[in-house]
Amino acid sequence: MQISIVIPLLNEQESLNELHDWIVRVMQSNHFLYEIIFIDDGSTDGSWETILELSEKNEQVKGIRFLKNYGKSQALHAGFKAAQGDVVITMDADLQDNPEEIPELYRMIKENGDHVVSGWKKKRYDSLFTKNIPSKLFNWAARRTSGVKLHDFNCGLKAFNGQVIKNIDVHGEMHRYIPVLAKNAGFSNISEKVVQHQARKYGTTKFGVERFINGFLDLITIWFVSKFGRQPMHLFGALGVLMFIVGFGFALYLGIDKLFLNPTGRLITERPQFFISLTAMIIGTQLFLAGFLGEIMVRSRKNDTRYSISDKINI
Repeated sequence: MQISIVIPLLNEQESLNELHDWIVRVMQSNHFLYEIIFIDDGSTDGSWETILELSEKNEQVKGIRFLKNYGKSQALHAGFKAAQGDVVITMDADLQDNPEEIPELYRMIKENGDHVVSGWKKKRYDSLFTKNIPSKLFNWAARRTSGVKLHDFNCGLKAFNGQVIKNIDVHGEMHRYIPVLAKNAGFSNISEKVVQHQARKYGTTKFGVERFINGFLDLITIWFVSKFGRQPMHLFGALGVLMFIVGFGFALYLGIDKLFLNPTGRLITERPQFFISLTAMIIGTQLFLAGFLGEIMVRSRKNDTRYSISDKINI
């Protein structure tokens, strides 16, 4: 199997036949051995019935159906788990990604030795204020935080060496940061390709403004996980020790002052420094314990990606 094409979708019935035929033309003209894996993320518009029809006329079509909508990350995780190709291509089902880009993406992985090739929609056909400007701000923040120099983290058209997708865990809302996850897993050859972006032909987008809010929150999460995910004690333990030392320092000062410098002065409990020292030591202890518990969890954690599949085709 040379290429696995993984396509997550939600209520995209109108575009599926056209997308399938377009992909097949590209695959056949380039003589690729391929599979197309559709992941129906809880569609309610008959998308699964269309996938069943496509699988009956093309044995290369495979499908996974979720019982409900779990999100794009879970859909990609299921598709990656099922993919058998040497190169895995991800793309959206709304016909905004061009299948004609697939041969060059495949070549960049196989001949250039890239681990990940991410599409860059340099010219976009989306709303300026609801997508273009927020996307630019989001991508700038992602570059600065992650250290991965990509222009378009959110482009659905990406190519991966087959080993990459078997060694990363895509969960939550982390599908935007798969290149960062790949880098953190040791796959550092990450490149970018300008790809053609097309206006949506059918239906409406399934993503709202909240995706950018979630995106920034996930960016903070992935930054933290990248820096301290394997050793949380390095952050929480250090902060805890620092806070405890500050609190203990105040307490020591109060004790010396009361015993030797001003024994007839106010009681220690009447001074504000007492409450500062007590609070700092309590917070320091809690932070240290948080780091300790985090270390235990890191060493015993299991895959927490959960979704329920109701049907499969050819998987």
